[in-house]
Amino acid sequence: MSKYKGRTRELLKSISAGVGDKIRVNKGDQTFEGLLMPRTERGVPDHIVLKLDSGYNIGIEVTENTEIEKLKEGKEPELGKKGQEIEPDPEKPDVTIIGTGGTVASRIDYRTGAVHPEFSASEIYSSAPEIAEIANINTITACNVLSENMTPKLWTEIANEVAEELNEGADGVVIAHGTDIMGYTASALSFILKNLTKPVVLVGSQRSSDRPSSDAALNLVGAISAATSDLAEVCVAMHGSIEDEFSLIHRGTKVRKCHTSRRDAFQSINIHPLGRASKSGVEFFQSRKRREEGEVEVEGGFEERVALAKISPNMQSDIIEGMLDKNYRGIVLEGTGLGHVPKSVYSGIENAIEQGIPVAMTSQCIWGRTNMRVYSTGRDLLDIGVFPLEDMLPETAYVKMMWVLDRTQDMEEVKHLMRKNLAGEISPRSEADIFLKPNLPEDKQ
Repeated sequence: MSKYKGRTRELLKSISAGVGDKIRVNKGDQTFEGLLMPRTERGVPDHIVLKLDSGYNIGIEVTENTEIEKLKEGKEPELGKKGQEIEPDPEKPDVTIIGTGGTVASRIDYRTGAVHPEFSASEIYSSAPEIAEIANINTITACNVLSENMTPKLWTEIANEVAEELNEGADGVVIAHGTDIMGYTASALSFILKNLTKPVVLVGSQRSSDRPSSDAALNLVGAISAATSDLAEVCVAMHGSIEDEFSLIHRGTKVRKCHTSRRDAFQSINIHPLGRASKSGVEFFQSRKRREEGEVEVEGGFEERVALAKISPNMQSDIIEGMLDKNYRGIVLEGTGLGHVPKSVYSGIENAIEQGIPVAMTSQCIWGRTNMRVYSTGRDLLDIGVFPLEDMLPETAYVKMMWVLDRTQDMEEVKHLMRKNLAGEISPRSEADIFLKPNLPEDKQ
């Protein structure tokens, strides 16, 4: 009975309940209803795994006062089933999906509880059949890592795969990626891919495809739709609301994951999203780079010895000094408010700048922009040589400095490039309604 043992197995057997059946579990004054799921081999014994209507799986310890009632006959999930091969349609655009790892192209193995890649074209079609009506899909794998293990070297490898696919005729590229570091990778590709003529869309999912509440299918549909549009820049396509309505298309340098688990976790910061995508197509809200002819190039790489330092009360200069001792070549400060640090950090910053290390300032606030001329702290830092980066996201600034320092070590040139708007990373002005309604323009609510 899918790995259930002992008292739990006997209890389930007494009501003829199997995996996939809907059951009710009464335990004291608590009642749970959901689908009986397989128990993993390494799972805690004497527990029932139940998938609630919300899509979340929970484990319920089976004790002497546990009662189980079978509500409805179900069907055990088929694991490892391949999708049907679909012949390419010459009338439809060709989209390449590049796998890097992540939940969007995975399924759970209930034998071990592990999540495994699911990444052939047929499996993608199987998980989201609507895609067959939008484009012909080709899949390749650039790497297979948890997103927190993404590195600058992998960013360059992914960029090379993107350029090759687009230059060989793909009409767009979708990158399946883990959500935790997706904003960093989107920024990295935004800077390293030059002369971009077609869409590059990163997509992920907060919940795996085996869960009823999964966002994988809708996100994939939105990403494929965006990849066939007239867009010609790097973007992220993810759920735009808690419902299964549409995906929002976010500029790659202006997007952040703002919630650990909600399906609409991704927000455009300090700008409205580029647009939204659904089964009915793509609607754009603002100007964007448009599709044109030309060869895509990968320009440069990334200097890995760059630090992103979050400022906190009582922070001391020895943190900055430690970075200098380790030969870091650039520092991005995630300052408080308009761009401030405690005086206890001043000496470390001064030493860095005296050694020719660029030190840039961003804000740890989500919305708004730096302004270091309002208070004396900011003015002191400007006099020391710290340079502000307007409303650039800290993670975007971190990736950009990596890319800039790979091109030049000249302090003035570094400052010039960091403050130049290269890939939409700096908003020319702050819009008044962004903070109150960060998702959609007012007329699109």
